[in-house]
Amino acid sequence: MTQGGTGHTAEEDTGGLRTALAGLTTRGRSFLAAGVAAAICAYVLGQSDLLRVGLLLSVLPLVCTTVLYRTRYRVAGSRRLSPARVPAGSEARVHLRMDNVSRLPTGLLMLQDRVPYVLGPRPRFVLDRVEAGGRREVSYRVRSDLRGRYPLGPLQLRLTDPFGMCELTRSFSTYDTLTVIPRVEALPPVRLTGEAKGYGDGRQRSLALAGEDDIIPRGYRYGDDLRRVHWRLTARYGELMVRREEQPQRSRCTVLLDTRGIAFQGAGPDSAFEWAVSGTASTLVHMLERGFSVRLLTDTGNSVPGEGADGFAGASQESADAAGMMMDTLAVIDHSDGTGLSRAYDVLRGGNEGLLIAFLGDLDEEQATVLGKMRQRSGGAVAFLLDSETWVREPTDVPGPLDQSEDRLRMLREAGWTAVTVPRGAGIADLWREADRQRTHVASTGSTAGGDGS
Repeated sequence: MTQGGTGHTAEEDTGGLRTALAGLTTRGRSFLAAGVAAAICAYVLGQSDLLRVGLLLSVLPLVCTTVLYRTRYRVAGSRRLSPARVPAGSEARVHLRMDNVSRLPTGLLMLQDRVPYVLGPRPRFVLDRVEAGGRREVSYRVRSDLRGRYPLGPLQLRLTDPFGMCELTRSFSTYDTLTVIPRVEALPPVRLTGEAKGYGDGRQRSLALAGEDDIIPRGYRYGDDLRRVHWRLTARYGELMVRREEQPQRSRCTVLLDTRGIAFQGAGPDSAFEWAVSGTASTLVHMLERGFSVRLLTDTGNSVPGEGADGFAGASQESADAAGMMMDTLAVIDHSDGTGLSRAYDVLRGGNEGLLIAFLGDLDEEQATVLGKMRQRSGGAVAFLLDSETWVREPTDVPGPLDQSEDRLRMLREAGWTAVTVPRGAGIADLWREADRQRTHVASTGSTAGGDGS
């Protein structure tokens, strides 16, 4: 995906000549100092020839500065990102284009773009003389292992004279933003929940019956089949009404991300919290691709997308926009100051939430109880529980006690969750399969128990 760049124009400002003199290079200052010294020596020694040399050395950098200052270059620049949204660890290319929109050719141009240090070194380019109406195009690459939104620019342009006596710097006023989203891993198409409650493949459809009470009308749109016009409703409303006999029933999925600062330890791209963010992004993309209506929910109660009446993504045409909104949110998401999950629990409504997938940090008994209540407000629930202590501990360290982590895992499973612990460096695809195997095992065990008791 390529995003169109922004255009802007740089012109010589009307500041004083003092600003231009401040742009003298080392060579220009040396010539000026040598000329002044030669003129003083010529005056003391009475050497007229040496005075001419001194005047020449002094006047040359001043003339170059004046000519460069009075030259009215009008240069337009544009920047284009390809792509503008890139996963962490991947490269994006930045294309710069310079157009000489004046009637005069430019001299030597030195182009420099400002980029944050996490994206790499600051790019610099030297552009030879650009003819009137001409253009030059250059590009460079940026890469970041840390997600976030990074400004690119403003673009700086350095003008210099042919003798290298003076340099003037001009800056453009606008900048672009590169969004580095979390890493997304492809997930296997397992079936985590059953079809009976309407949150499986997300492809079921319910057909309206022939009764008038089951008809959901809408206004006539250009191109609709006239055989679908409902004349009785048309007479009632005074406009053409179309019978909408087939209603897609999209399955719902809520992905809960625990962002509490007290629930995660460590920092950096290999920390437990970054794994949880990446796992959340992978799950969101996977469920959207399977046709689910998806929303992102955090422990603070914030829901993305939250524009609809129920907070879920809309029709399939809006899935790409919903995915972009959620990825932009995950790109800049950070730890919250909250201590519990009660706000997220309040957002959930009973009975119609569909599948609930949670990425959780360290839990205490109270929060495990809250999660047990969340299970009652969803059709199915899968939890990925990260024990942050195992993520900050070195592999050579003595393993710590797992009693508390195992106890929280047991509480979630007893509440009906499909709970999977996340060891350090685990792949989300492998844990996705493990959750499916655990769910299948629980279902088969329940069926066997029911058969024995019959």
